[in-house]
Amino acid sequence: METKEIFETLMQNLKVGETASMVATRREAIARSLNKEFRDLSGSTDNTLMVGSYGRHTAIKGISDLDMLYYLPEELREGYLSSESGPRKALDRVKVALQKTYSTTNNIRVDRCIVALQFSSNKFRFEIQPVFREKDGSFTYPDTYTKSWKNTKPLEEKAATRECNRRTSNNMRHLARMIRAWRNNVGLAMCGLLIDTLVYNFFQQEKLYDSAGPGKYDEMVRDFFNYLAKLPEQTRYLALGSNQHVKVNDKFQNKAKKALKICETAIENESKDIALTEWRKVFGGALTAKAKRTDGSFTDTEEFIENLYPVDIKESVKIDCKMYHAKFRPLWLKKDILARRQKILHPYSLHFYITECSVNEPYDVKWKVLNRGPIAEIRDSIRGEISEPNSSENARLETADFGGNHRVECYILKDKIVVARDSIQVPIKV
Repeated sequence: METKEIFETLMQNLKVGETASMVATRREAIARSLNKEFRDLSGSTDNTLMVGSYGRHTAIKGISDLDMLYYLPEELREGYLSSESGPRKALDRVKVALQKTYSTTNNIRVDRCIVALQFSSNKFRFEIQPVFREKDGSFTYPDTYTKSWKNTKPLEEKAATRECNRRTSNNMRHLARMIRAWRNNVGLAMCGLLIDTLVYNFFQQEKLYDSAGPGKYDEMVRDFFNYLAKLPEQTRYLALGSNQHVKVNDKFQNKAKKALKICETAIENESKDIALTEWRKVFGGALTAKAKRTDGSFTDTEEFIENLYPVDIKESVKIDCKMYHAKFRPLWLKKDILARRQKILHPYSLHFYITECSVNEPYDVKWKVLNRGPIAEIRDSIRGEISEPNSSENARLETADFGGNHRVECYILKDKIVVARDSIQVPIKV
């Protein structure tokens, strides 16, 4: 595949697509429920605004969390804003209205500033925030933690996104979507507003790609990762348009450096098979067909989690491997092998564990064991299927059978949505 074809395929695979019609149907049903409760209006779908990544049109296929504002009637302002109980009352009333419509949906709850509505089908989680509209275009919203009302400016964020996207011939949104695919592929807890802000800041200082087409996206992505890698570590940024604080949940510089090296390899091998392989390391399943392919003497059986479940990384998980040998003491893969740039001698028994996980239980765990290298191809054993844990504590037990630079990935699923992932290289001596 040529560079242009690779990135055209990527852009097509990242489109929200048919999800948009279902989101619209859900939004309208929620609006009718709230308008009936707060305005006694039957059938009205007014008084709502989609915000967040979906509202800025930078969301990608697999998005699960949808941010929605509901405009409260002005006659309720004084009553809700004049007491500490006002924020809770406003959110509780939204919750009660939704429960009337979705009586069989148990997962409706108040979560600090929003009412979360988790649909059992479609895997959508709407986060509905009741707000009062202000004359300057901002919105006042409730916070049950501080028992107060705060201010947000999503219209300014949407306007900044729209202006930058217009100036860059849609490349702002294209790049923002690609970076979401990268985030989901490498398991980086990086919120959509931070991604859009960093992409916006990149285009504010880099004019080279304002009119670039897909044939130049390889260089655009490379230069953006170079920009990310060089940013100083800090805890927050000023969001595009609104200049409100957006938090950095996970340091991104090191992963950006790794992505930069992969991009450079892909560009150096343009028009060769290795280029597509390298770009898949960056973007994961967004660049992979669902069907299995056969190349030469081995079958490509690798599965990609994006083709099986929605992926929306918001949490973090860390994995490691404890290695056992009949004649030697146990070793840890990260500390004893990878940190020393050594290789595993076989036969070792490999026990892959979750060492850290920020996701609240209950959750499901999936694993992928991918064999790489000429021996794996000769044996027709590259594996790569998404599989269940095969030991206690959600662990995965394997053996070091043959050499190669293999890879193991772990996925954490909440409500059948992948919310965290991690991977580890498994270099086995040939």
